[in-house]
Amino acid sequence: MATFTHATPERCAQLGRALTAAGLTWSDNSRQNDPQFLDYTVTDPYGRTRRISPATNFQISPSSPGQIWEASCSALMTTSPILSAHKVAERTKDTPA
Repeated sequence: MATFTHATPERCAQLGRALTAAGLTWSDNSRQNDPQFLDYTVTDPYGRTRRISPATNFQISPSSPGQIWEASCSALMTTSPILSAHKVAERTKDTPA
């Protein structure tokens, strides 16, 4: 069974700080206490909306335990690899039009 215990309040705060530092507009659905249903909605510089959510424990590499976030963008029909908070914010900001 998949777990989401790695999506701790501190890691959620790290993601929020990374998105803010990247100058991105974002919100969350306030489900930090139930990370299985936690989603962040982020708007990139081109107005595309991305959904960022925690990966399952099965998706996280033991060699990269800080990489827990996955982003998807329906406008681009893409899903990112599992990334750290900083990398997912950077990738969202820097994806070209």
